[in-house]
Amino acid sequence: MSQPQRRSGAPRSPALLTRLRDRRIVRDADSAAEEFDEELAPSPDPRAMDLVLRVGELLLASGEATETVNDAMLSLAVAFGLPRSEVSVTFTGITLSCHPGGDRLPVTGERVVRRRTLDYHKVSELHSLVQDAALGLIELEGAIARLRAVKRARPPYPRWMLVAGFGLIASSASVMMGGGFVVAATAFAATVLGDRAAVWLAARGVAEFYQMAVAALLAASTGMGLLWVSGELDLGLRANAVITGSIMALLPGRPLVSSLQDGISGAYVSSSARLLEVFFTLGAIVTGVSAVAYTAIRLGVYVDLDNLPSAGTSMEPAVLAGAAGIAVAFGISLVVPVRTLPPIGVMGVLIWLCYAGVREALALPPVVGTAAGAVAIGVIGHWLARRTRRPALTFIVPSIAPLLPGSILYRGLIQMSTGDPLTGVASLGEAVAVGLALGAGATLGGELVRAFSSGGLVGAGRRGRQAAHRTRGGY
Repeated sequence: MSQPQRRSGAPRSPALLTRLRDRRIVRDADSAAEEFDEELAPSPDPRAMDLVLRVGELLLASGEATETVNDAMLSLAVAFGLPRSEVSVTFTGITLSCHPGGDRLPVTGERVVRRRTLDYHKVSELHSLVQDAALGLIELEGAIARLRAVKRARPPYPRWMLVAGFGLIASSASVMMGGGFVVAATAFAATVLGDRAAVWLAARGVAEFYQMAVAALLAASTGMGLLWVSGELDLGLRANAVITGSIMALLPGRPLVSSLQDGISGAYVSSSARLLEVFFTLGAIVTGVSAVAYTAIRLGVYVDLDNLPSAGTSMEPAVLAGAAGIAVAFGISLVVPVRTLPPIGVMGVLIWLCYAGVREALALPPVVGTAAGAVAIGVIGHWLARRTRRPALTFIVPSIAPLLPGSILYRGLIQMSTGDPLTGVASLGEAVAVGLALGAGATLGGELVRAFSSGGLVGAGRRGRQAAHRTRGGY
């Protein structure tokens, strides 16, 4: 197979180029499964294999879903003439195998992801690289140079803004739940303190579970301290919103969506690993917050169960502003491209309006309202991804943040700490159900867009999607 060359002529529309690219990828994938003249099969180019492996490694380490990483690697393999390529992507490892046929041995390469740094800006740049390669607009040398540039590129935000992003999630959530300036400022400081403590522990080799537990413990201690001061001085502050906001900043929204997306696409090993990561993170948060809550209540700090912070189904301007702030701050912490921040903020407001509107109109429970909002965001996010040629998770993951079950989780922990374990366990179960509804709804929105579209971001359209042909999709 010869390397793709850029062709001259009149410019073609992006939609036409996408259809041509997908037809080519599907055609080459189908022909690779058929018998062909083994003497004509080219030897795998080691530079192309290295490029495919490094792109896959960086995509997986930067937070992309397993199916998308697999599709991106296959697209590059086809674009740069790697014969009979097979890709295997798991939660921590990537394998690429090429078989030239005849009496020549197959060539296999492997990369292991040892460190994960969420960076959707890099993911977006890598998607652009894969798309250009699949369209034949870039040669192998140019692709290698672009990959080096992506790896060396500085993030679009300064370091202090990335640190502040976590605090802004908590402060926006506290505003959303009725906290004033003092509560918002305390939530910001408590979350940043917890995050810096976790970074300090990470530099000393402490396991991530304990990093998250310490971050949750410090944030909860700050909130309980403000609650005690407010009660003693009769300040009337909704200090519990500090803890709720900090919990929302720590909740694992990205691995939750990716785990369900991997499971639905058939990558069960990666899905199980990501879901286990989610539950370990939840366990760390529960450990830190429940230890502080239990101790504080035993020391006499009064927590009013009937007045715990929650935005309910309110559509007041402060609540909508808080929802937009949470989404934008979450996007900054995930290092999304700067141009995506305005639509992310709008989608943060939209998911809350869908959630609150459905619940108000039909008197539905939180889980159903959450699923409805997540489906709407999934559809819009995938539509925007196709229009802007960016990965869908860039839009979806920050936008679902306003519905993360921080208040429900906190309520369950307080109920368990005040001697009502059965009700507390039920609340914790509801929090888990809300989280799963978020991930499943966002994934369903993507499936709806895929069902009525031709082609994907990297050539994984209806015809080219492997998971669709494993059972009934084959006939």
